[in-house]
Amino acid sequence: MATDYRGKLAELIDELSRLPGIGRRSAQRLALYLIRQPLERVEELAAKMVESRRHVHPCPHCGNLSEDECCDICADQSRDRSIICVVEDAAAVISIERSGEYGGLYHVLGGIISPLDGVGPEDLTVNELVKRAKDVEEVIIAVNPSVEGDATTLYISKLMKPLGVKVTRLASGLPVGGDLEYADSVTLARALLGRTEV
Repeated sequence: MATDYRGKLAELIDELSRLPGIGRRSAQRLALYLIRQPLERVEELAAKMVESRRHVHPCPHCGNLSEDECCDICADQSRDRSIICVVEDAAAVISIERSGEYGGLYHVLGGIISPLDGVGPEDLTVNELVKRAKDVEEVIIAVNPSVEGDATTLYISKLMKPLGVKVTRLASGLPVGGDLEYADSVTLARALLGRTEV
């Protein structure tokens, strides 16, 4: 009868299973793969992980990831600075950029309001968004279509009203409960073009 792994391999499996989207079986497969690799390859991978963690940081303007002082999007003077697209995380920025339909700025919230998970507005970069929104005409809310996403949209919308900022959200085309990160470019492009006012 087979038993679970023990010792250092079990510790590696435990650590890998803490990564988002990695269950116990996937963690086990990854750990066994790494163990079979030449030591130099594993050391190179570990070094890249540490190096990325040291050098990649949130952009001080929008929260997108960058190695420079500010991200490429904020540094690009050709971007439309009258519009901000609010997203949950940096992965959503990449997905929307792939659509080729958006040329404004971004604001990364760092999550969405989820009381069941203990995440409130104070845990997100909502205050920074309010400061930035004073200088724009439109805020597009592009968070995942879910109960938590709707709550986040409503909360941000209420904060924008006194500023006189037009608030829109992505149009239909994105499935409820789906993730922006996995949406195809055509679906995202249609959602951006058909966005509606909140």
